[in-house]
Amino acid sequence: MLFLKSTSVTKAPGIYEVDVAAKPPGKTFGVFLATDPANPPQTVLTGLAELGFKNTHQQSYVHKDKGKVLDLHFQKDGTDLFNGWKADECAANLAAIEALFGNVGVTVTPRVMSLAEAYA
Repeated sequence: MLFLKSTSVTKAPGIYEVDVAAKPPGKTFGVFLATDPANPPQTVLTGLAELGFKNTHQQSYVHKDKGKVLDLHFQKDGTDLFNGWKADECAANLAAIEALFGNVGVTVTPRVMSLAEAYA
């Protein structure tokens, strides 16, 4: 679940928060979204599916400010060991993610999770 400060502000229609993160060593990234279940970001969700990302987790909850949230996680398999991404796949996938979110006005900053965060 993403750390979400408020549901009163969106980064784009239907999107409260976006995180593009990888578990160490940081070659295979996932997309984590906190969305408005009443107004889902359909173009982004469709775009992720077209890029080959699969929804691996979803959870609905009510935020402390009483707004409803749908937390979504997406992963895409690669061709490296354990379905990880090779360097060229990583570069292509991150460029595609940045373009997809850029089209709706959201700037993403891919990051590598800390060990504690990745395996909590």
